[in-house]
Amino acid sequence: MSEYEYDLFTIGAGSGGVRASRFAAQLGARVAVAEDRDLGGTCVNLGCIPKKLLSYAAHYEEDFGDAAGFGWSMIQPTFSWQTLIANKNREIARLNGVYEKLLGDAGVTLLRGRATLVDAHTVEVAGQRIRARHILVATGGRPAKPELPGMAHAITSDEAFHLARLPVRVVVYGGGYIALEFASILNGLGAQVNLVYRGSRILRGFDADLGATLATEMTKKGVTLRLSTQISRIDRDDDGLVVTLDDGTLLDADCVLAATGRTPNTAGLGLEAVGVEFDARGAVQVDENFRSNIPSILAIGDVIDRVQLTPVALAEGMFVAEHLFGGGRPAPSYENVATAVFSHPNVATVGLSEEEARARGAVRIFRSRFKALRHTLSGRDEQTMMKIVVDAASDRVLGVHMVGEEAGEIIQGFAVALQCGATKAQFDATIGIHPTSAEEFVTMRTAVEP
Repeated sequence: MSEYEYDLFTIGAGSGGVRASRFAAQLGARVAVAEDRDLGGTCVNLGCIPKKLLSYAAHYEEDFGDAAGFGWSMIQPTFSWQTLIANKNREIARLNGVYEKLLGDAGVTLLRGRATLVDAHTVEVAGQRIRARHILVATGGRPAKPELPGMAHAITSDEAFHLARLPVRVVVYGGGYIALEFASILNGLGAQVNLVYRGSRILRGFDADLGATLATEMTKKGVTLRLSTQISRIDRDDDGLVVTLDDGTLLDADCVLAATGRTPNTAGLGLEAVGVEFDARGAVQVDENFRSNIPSILAIGDVIDRVQLTPVALAEGMFVAEHLFGGGRPAPSYENVATAVFSHPNVATVGLSEEEARARGAVRIFRSRFKALRHTLSGRDEQTMMKIVVDAASDRVLGVHMVGEEAGEIIQGFAVALQCGATKAQFDATIGIHPTSAEEFVTMRTAVEP
């Protein structure tokens, strides 16, 4: 009889944990997964999916306004936050059921409860101790609030999905993708939004043209950007919240949303007691095969803080299952990982930014700014920006970037091209689909001056 009850015990039933567990079971392993919250993790419950649904909702006011230029007339539309949240909750509950069925159909044992490590091969769930050959930590991350006076009055993105009512006056603190997405959503739904960010430009770490273009377009839509500024304190008064900025400005608010970063969920799992090593940010340190310094304990996803994206966690989970129980597959590459920011307008990017590419050698830059065909009749003053970064020596396309409607849908296809090593000449030889915005990526012929 085996000394282990399971070949793989996964802690956390988010995207990466579920994918690893399902694939391992399909490869013949005995697998159990423990989860003390809703199935699907951050992405399904408090991230990608509900946020995209709210983003769709926030676009409709502009769509109604744009319709007039195309001959449509209508009564003044009204919006119900409660209806939106109820419908969103129903869809998330459905997805929770889908995840549970996927695990069950694959033969994975689902344990409801918080799992903690007892030793390198033992976990405890609801007082039950279970032995496993391999233990996979896939507990994700959580929002982190900055430490400053009154920050207890602020909410994070987790609470934003469950607000009882739509706030009228909102201060969003942060300049990354979560802050920009929620600022766009709340603004689009009718809130007055101030975005406060300590940096001089939003979307730090992305190509600079993306942040600059998005800042211009968000400002046009009514979001007030307060850059190179920090919150000093938050106080409550009879009218709500008062936010004091470091330049002395006072902002009245009904809601302050802190979106200043995320931290790995490693606390309270018993990892320290077992001897698992962490990096300076508290993420589990793993090798190229996602093993920690304790060989039987592996980790994937946001808890290792490499690339915090759901598709990356899925790729890591599939690799771990194959590595442990299959014939093996190449380790996931973190190069040319496409991503989108569902701000208004959308941002999407794949490959190197101009700054990153220039650090490696000589480049040619192709950039286009234009009004999309739709807005020639809608009358909306919204600009689309597209950019291609090309290695000057090899002609290989190193980066493709966009700000504009459906940017994520468009960039996904170009991510395949970059993965295949496409050159600018091959882009130029591709016939565009007319009339679309996407065709601009294969019709840019003149490099911009450096």
